[in-house]
Amino acid sequence: MDINKKRPAKRDETQMVPQPVNGEVGLVQVDTTWGIIQPLEVANGVRTVDEIEVNEFKEKGLPVIDSRTSDFYEVSTIPGAKNIPHNEITDRMDELDRNLPAIFFCNGPQCPQSPTAIRNLLSAGYPPEKILYYRGGMHDWVTLGLPVENKKQ
Repeated sequence: MDINKKRPAKRDETQMVPQPVNGEVGLVQVDTTWGIIQPLEVANGVRTVDEIEVNEFKEKGLPVIDSRTSDFYEVSTIPGAKNIPHNEITDRMDELDRNLPAIFFCNGPQCPQSPTAIRNLLSAGYPPEKILYYRGGMHDWVTLGLPVENKKQ
């Protein structure tokens, strides 16, 4: 049986990024009803990374790409991440340095936006060894209490 069929039915109004609970420092609310669980390995040759590697990349000034649509990016993102939406990635490939590896992320393990961006890059001939996939995305980043940046402020 498909693992996604074991999950609760999708709510009418989904909340894709965990949100803080008012007055409760360190407590967030998570919506478990949206999306489709993505595989750990998104494509051959593309390595999946964790929060520690994302943090190390950021500290070294290496590219971390938020492949979500700009409406999500503007509300909250990993500090220092650049937004190249999954549906624009092949048109904007020139913004990536093929000599440097880049980490791609989206809303989390059940979000298809970064896997779509990665597959599109690979189809366009981008080298898989220069692509890293942060499957945990904003979901895991927020639930682990790591800092976020609001671009609207």
